[in-house]
Amino acid sequence: MTQKLTGTVAIVTGASSGIGHATALDLASHGASVALVARRADRLTDLVAEIERNGGTAIAIPTDISDRAQAEAAVAATIERFGRLDILVNNAGLMILARATEANVEDWDRMIAINQQGLLYITKAALPHLQSAARDDLREVADIVNVSSVAGRSTFPTASAYSLTKYGVNGFSEALRQELGESHVRVGVLEPGKVDTELDSHNNDEILAHIEANFGGFTMLDPQDIAESISFMVTRPWRAAISEIWVMPTEQA
Repeated sequence: MTQKLTGTVAIVTGASSGIGHATALDLASHGASVALVARRADRLTDLVAEIERNGGTAIAIPTDISDRAQAEAAVAATIERFGRLDILVNNAGLMILARATEANVEDWDRMIAINQQGLLYITKAALPHLQSAARDDLREVADIVNVSSVAGRSTFPTASAYSLTKYGVNGFSEALRQELGESHVRVGVLEPGKVDTELDSHNNDEILAHIEANFGGFTMLDPQDIAESISFMVTRPWRAAISEIWVMPTEQA
């Protein structure tokens, strides 16, 4: 594979599993050095070893991005190790479904903290470094990719709070795109349909049964499908910005 990202540095949040794990591997295969950001240190260590076995470069930065100080420290550790930042993939997310009348408010707080506040914290810390990278001659561009959801385009019962967080990601991404385009920092949002990941695992048995009833009859996306879409977005020539990709399972209505 042609290594289109040689010399670049990427941060991937939520890198310990699912879409984040697959994205880190894919970006590394294109030549990027990858900073792996997530809470589960053991999984990050294993992923670093996997990337290095494949000839790539990565570091593990165990982080709870919902803590502003930790999010800022993750960006600082990336710069200290690699000296630059070209790509930020905001993938970390949490989905806890419930009807609003039955929901636990603490679950709403957790989703807002991770899906929105964590994304804001790490993006704010990364912006000066992304703008700096966009000014040099390596690629003449830098990238932010925010992983949202089809639940940020249309919603359904039990997803009221989750959709709130993802509609917010979409709105933030569009405004940021307009703010940063002239400085060659591209901002794209990627909205997956049902992907075979651990995202459902925080839900109770009733919700899991509901998910199975609605989504069990078709083949879900593989995390690699999303990873390849992210790599497509960030490997375009500097003149081409992909602002939105909506990826659905073929059989999903």
